[in-house]
Amino acid sequence: MLRTHTCGELNMSQLGQSVTLCGWVQKTRDLGGTTFIDVRDRYGLTQLVLNTDTDAALREKSRELGREFVIKVSGKVLERTNKNLKIPTGEIEIGVEELEILNAAKIPPFLIEDETDGGEELRAKYRYLDLRRNPIRNNLVQRHKIGQEVRKYLDALDFIEVETPVLIKSTPEGARDFVVPSRMNAGEFYALPQSPQTFKQLLMVSGFDRYFQIVKCFRDEDLRADRQPEFTQIDCELSFVTQEDILNIFEGLMRHLFKTVKGIDIGPLQRMQYADAMRLYGSDKPDLRFGMPFVELNDVVKGKNFGIFDNAELVVGINAKGCAEYTRKQIDELTEWLKRPQIGATGLIYCRYNTDGTLKSSVDKFYNENELAKWATACDAQPGDLILILAGQTDKVRKQMNELRLEIGGRLGLRDKDQYAPLWVIDFPLLEWDEESGRYHAMHHPFTSPKPEDIALLDTDPKNVRANAYDLVINGTEIGGGSIRIHEKGLQSLMFKHLGFSADEAQKQFGFLLDAFEYGAPPHGGIAFGFDRLCSIFAGLDSIRDVMAFPKNNAGRDVMIDSPSTIAEAQMKELNILTTI
Repeated sequence: MLRTHTCGELNMSQLGQSVTLCGWVQKTRDLGGTTFIDVRDRYGLTQLVLNTDTDAALREKSRELGREFVIKVSGKVLERTNKNLKIPTGEIEIGVEELEILNAAKIPPFLIEDETDGGEELRAKYRYLDLRRNPIRNNLVQRHKIGQEVRKYLDALDFIEVETPVLIKSTPEGARDFVVPSRMNAGEFYALPQSPQTFKQLLMVSGFDRYFQIVKCFRDEDLRADRQPEFTQIDCELSFVTQEDILNIFEGLMRHLFKTVKGIDIGPLQRMQYADAMRLYGSDKPDLRFGMPFVELNDVVKGKNFGIFDNAELVVGINAKGCAEYTRKQIDELTEWLKRPQIGATGLIYCRYNTDGTLKSSVDKFYNENELAKWATACDAQPGDLILILAGQTDKVRKQMNELRLEIGGRLGLRDKDQYAPLWVIDFPLLEWDEESGRYHAMHHPFTSPKPEDIALLDTDPKNVRANAYDLVINGTEIGGGSIRIHEKGLQSLMFKHLGFSADEAQKQFGFLLDAFEYGAPPHGGIAFGFDRLCSIFAGLDSIRDVMAFPKNNAGRDVMIDSPSTIAEAQMKELNILTTI
């Protein structure tokens, strides 16, 4: 080793020892006869002191140094006179006797410090420099620890880690596949896996009983802060289990991770039915760090000749506690925020419950104070509160009110990133209607088992068929999802039929799985967690990019290596995908 110690481990117990350190120059301070240098590696930072008055060689070497030079220094551990107790090495410094420049460096395009002056695109282009910064490095260290604890927990429960193929078959359900042309099979393509779903089910047929994998997955979909074209899952499957077994095992995993990584006991996880989540919060991933549940107001607002309410399928309100002092300007700004195309509300109705006990609404022309008092009672409002109301088609209004609730929660400081509100959302619908294709799609995937008592509804009332499916939600983010799977060929074939597959199409796409079910498939189920999302929650981040070493940008590009990129004409010919114009 070129070094005897790292830059983060020396302390008063090593006083007088001769040591050798290697690292990057953080900064230099030339005070005339004495030069101070901060040297940094992934473990920390140590101050070096050089007596440049008495050592001409050191003086010349120190003058050559710049930020991010890679150096090797040898010297003795000394006690600092001006201690810095904010860092582990802050009581000592190294009296440098030898200094070697291992590699010079150009001036970096942004500051390699906790608070940098580099914009997001610039830091992405020089990601290898951004990774030297403490916040990014600490995120990746924590990611490593989470991965280790996952393996430790699952290994103790007899799970086996099995690698599944990366070059697989394209399937029509779900998001768009990334496809890979096959050179040896002209005109045919592999797909990169969106998940190892069918393979982990086949492992259950194989008798492996308990499988897991921390695995790369790929989806060609529009990107946002919590999506990347390639991402990592904690993928799990078990045989001979019920939904209750899976919820208990993986609730245990979450509690283990919060305890070992964050030092937090999150206690038992709340459970909420999908229908209740939509009714109370307008979302299948409600943020329960704060209250403000929806109150359906149809019974108290209709029949007063106010067309917006009378013609609405749903009138729903929330109680923004302590917000009665919002000015008209603030409310108008909220209204415009709701009218943005991405939310699409047509307006906002409000009622102030003033601190003097009076009630004042934006629709006083239609409702007197006695009638407004009924609104206040329904919303459990007190003097000082502000009732916010939306009306319209049920699904749209719930989605809009969900956005408004989250916005108000953020403005009131109720979405604290150091608080955690995990819950299970259960009893999802099996199917959801897709207007564009004019047919039902599987809400989770086509291998999800319906509730046995709802199977008969597949022919008569498909929208009300419930699935043996469950999601783990933390702070309004879906962290994981899974289901009990179909394990019988007959039921799986019936499911494909209701999803619009002909018998031939089902056989062509999934015949291997249907055939496997005829050889003794056990009852089984599983779950997959978004590893990147989980790590970002633990790091208190809204984006998953800074818990990934080399993420893509919003356009799906890696600007550091300039990918995706064109390939040579010869390669395209070899892959049988060359088109000549």
